[in-house]
Amino acid sequence: MKFRFALAALATTAMGLAIAQTPAPPPQPAAPAAPAAAVAIPPAPTPTATAWVLMDYITGQVLAGENYNERVEPASITKVMTSYVLAAEQKNGKIKPTDQVMMSERAWREGGAGTDGSYSGFAVNKTASLLDMETGMAVQSGNDAAIALAEHAAGSQEAFAALMNNYAAQIGMKGSHFANAHGLSAPEHYSTAYDLALLGRALIREYPEQYAFNKIKEFTVGTITQPNRNLLLWRDASVDGIKTGHHSAAGYCLMSSAKRGDQRLIAVVMGSTSEKQRAEDSLALLNWGFRFYETHRLYEPGKAIATQRVWKGQAKDVQLGVAQPMLVSVPRGRYDDLKPTMDVPKTLVAPITAGQAIGTVKVTLDGKVVAESPLVAITPIEEAGFFRRLWDAFWMWWESE
Repeated sequence: MKFRFALAALATTAMGLAIAQTPAPPPQPAAPAAPAAAVAIPPAPTPTATAWVLMDYITGQVLAGENYNERVEPASITKVMTSYVLAAEQKNGKIKPTDQVMMSERAWREGGAGTDGSYSGFAVNKTASLLDMETGMAVQSGNDAAIALAEHAAGSQEAFAALMNNYAAQIGMKGSHFANAHGLSAPEHYSTAYDLALLGRALIREYPEQYAFNKIKEFTVGTITQPNRNLLLWRDASVDGIKTGHHSAAGYCLMSSAKRGDQRLIAVVMGSTSEKQRAEDSLALLNWGFRFYETHRLYEPGKAIATQRVWKGQAKDVQLGVAQPMLVSVPRGRYDDLKPTMDVPKTLVAPITAGQAIGTVKVTLDGKVVAESPLVAITPIEEAGFFRRLWDAFWMWWESE
């Protein structure tokens, strides 16, 4: 049967949890495609790279990869971490887009036009808005802009690197350590393909405005116009980021992401042999993922998917739903094999506020959780009067015996 979850029989886990009340069937996926027969998924195309990974954005599931937990030099993909820190510091009110950022002597000397690396071209000892410098860093991969922004946000690049590592730990990047904001080789400056995919996922999810800088195709500073080095922006309209990287020790690197319908994938290719090769391999991975995996929208926020008994309330039941759209990505043809469970407390006692978290709904495939979301109360349940509370207290005691 189509994935109706058979939620009328939605099971709860053990450990003293109550049997769920009969829920309403969930809606069918929005605009479902014609049913696809289950197919054996062929191996992913193998990039010419030292490490690579393809990750599903919705679930964080690794769809394919090799050596993705091994340390690599992140090169200029480091600047995605720099962008994340700048976005977080702006959200926290520490800096703002209109700040005037000085292009210091150090930033110009270590990352400007006189170096072998990429640069933005902002004039030394002059200021530009944080917004412009951040855009120059994202589009032109400007090392000079990255250093200047780090100095502005934290006082020095060394202090900013400490911020980078703090935020990386929050994201869950367990195999990474950053020593600078630009990505040139340095002792103790490393990451993994998997960690970088986590970083890209976090930037897209938490700071979409900053992420959007990465799809800008060119940017002008003074009289210098430079293109974005991500060739996929010109080859596939679904690609909207993220960042290139290259130096002799790191090879050619690319963190890319594309969105088609409700589905988004993130590919990270590290240590490729050329700019052309990293682009071709990344697009092949993205196309493979979109071909053999699909995303379904299971539940919409505000719609009841189950009811649960409530004691001492003005109503006997509370409607449960999800606060955010619940989506799941699965191999094509495996939609009907998904299995739901619902964990809810054994006893619910009023008052209950709208939006209050009450348990969890999980969806598994072949015994592995592929989607999970909190269940929340859709409507509030006010506390009942004295005699109703007394009566319910008696029955709660009786049922506990």
